[in-house]
Amino acid sequence: MSDFLTLVGARIKQLRVQKGLSQARLAELAELQDSYIGGVERGSRNISLNSLEKIMSALGADPVEALKFGKLDEVVDLSEEAAKQDLLEIHLSLLQERSLPEIKLVHRMMKDMFDTFDRKEERES
Repeated sequence: MSDFLTLVGARIKQLRVQKGLSQARLAELAELQDSYIGGVERGSRNISLNSLEKIMSALGADPVEALKFGKLDEVVDLSEEAAKQDLLEIHLSLLQERSLPEIKLVHRMMKDMFDTFDRKEERES
């Protein structure tokens, strides 16, 4: 799976969640299989332009919206737990394409960052 497919899938998922649709309902509206929608959202399916058009039409959005990756950082009006889960899935899909040394580096950086946050909180308490 490529970074590009992962980003397109994450953006489609974000738009689907914003519309309050399940994968099954989106698949029904787009006349596609729900397992296909799941694969697209995970970035594991190589989506065709025809399928992208069907999905975006079912979402009531222009196909170009699937390519607006900058909007992935926007938190949609979800419960905090749903928004957290959505962001975790996006991060996981981005890491899946990386090598083990890169993943370990990201892990160490995150750990260091969280340690810094925790120490700062302790000093402010």
